[in-house]
Amino acid sequence: MVIGGGQAGLSAAYHLKRRGVDFVVLDAAPAPGGAWLNRWESLRIATVNGIFDLPGFPKPPLDPAAPSRVAVPRYFAAFEKAGDLPILRPVRVTAVRPGPEETLIVESDHGRWSARAIINATGTWTNPVRPHYPGQETFAGIQLHSQEYVSADAFAGLRVAVVGGGISAVQQLEEISRVATTFWYTRREPVFKSVGEFDGSGIIAKVVADVEAGNPTGSVVSYTDLAWTPYALAAKERGALERRPMFTAIEPHGVRDADGSFTEVGAILWATGFKADLRHLEPLHLRNERGGIQLIGTQVAADPRIHLIGFGPSQSTVGANRAGREAVNTLLRKVLAHV
Repeated sequence: MVIGGGQAGLSAAYHLKRRGVDFVVLDAAPAPGGAWLNRWESLRIATVNGIFDLPGFPKPPLDPAAPSRVAVPRYFAAFEKAGDLPILRPVRVTAVRPGPEETLIVESDHGRWSARAIINATGTWTNPVRPHYPGQETFAGIQLHSQEYVSADAFAGLRVAVVGGGISAVQQLEEISRVATTFWYTRREPVFKSVGEFDGSGIIAKVVADVEAGNPTGSVVSYTDLAWTPYALAAKERGALERRPMFTAIEPHGVRDADGSFTEVGAILWATGFKADLRHLEPLHLRNERGGIQLIGTQVAADPRIHLIGFGPSQSTVGANRAGREAVNTLLRKVLAHV
């Protein structure tokens, strides 16, 4: 069984079908596209980090000006149709539990399934990180997480605190700074690099080392830093990248800064990222005492029937594709061969 129908789940489904395995994909989304269905309105193909081709199905030329929330789901839908993949949606998996005779029982809002192995590809979109600061519940203005961000229009004319040091934070900060007065808050000093300075293989090696050691993985930007993209340069020119240390408290009409001063704001955007949504796997007790999940390739060390893809080093679109293939190859070699 595959849980999740985004890029990683579709890659796994392609390879399972190609190898003649009996399987089903359970996807919580209402339509093809995974998390891309929910990207904010102004995020264009030209702005995203790149969409890697799904296996055996090169994507058509994509208009750089096309909204990613439209263009990418359209491509995913064409892939699903061409492959005639067995995908059930919307089906939200609520728990996976040990079953009889080494099976796994998958519980959902549309019934129960029994599986010999699970490839989990649930991604991060449904598990946003929402920090809490003293006084947060007293704030009289607008509070949104970047998961809920649609466009800068909601902030027009306001004084806005944008919290977070990742790629989405910078993209949304740049947009909002066109129509509002912005204040950028991050926990650590952001580090920007030119595109040519990035060492992709080195970054992946660091994430692989963490998951193989069973360490909790950090945010994407903690491994990659930030790039001087056109939108980052535009934000810099507008003065929006003048970073402030995190505030210490929230008051009804603003935030109390680290130096004790007060900044009046009418809105706070929590662009604080996401974590892998693995809550349905909690009955299997996969986490170690440090809160991490140790992987051997894509396979969970604590339970070899479970594979995590689109997780850790395979969160990128190219990594998700490769992880889907690797998970299927390992399952056929180590698990399904003994069924």
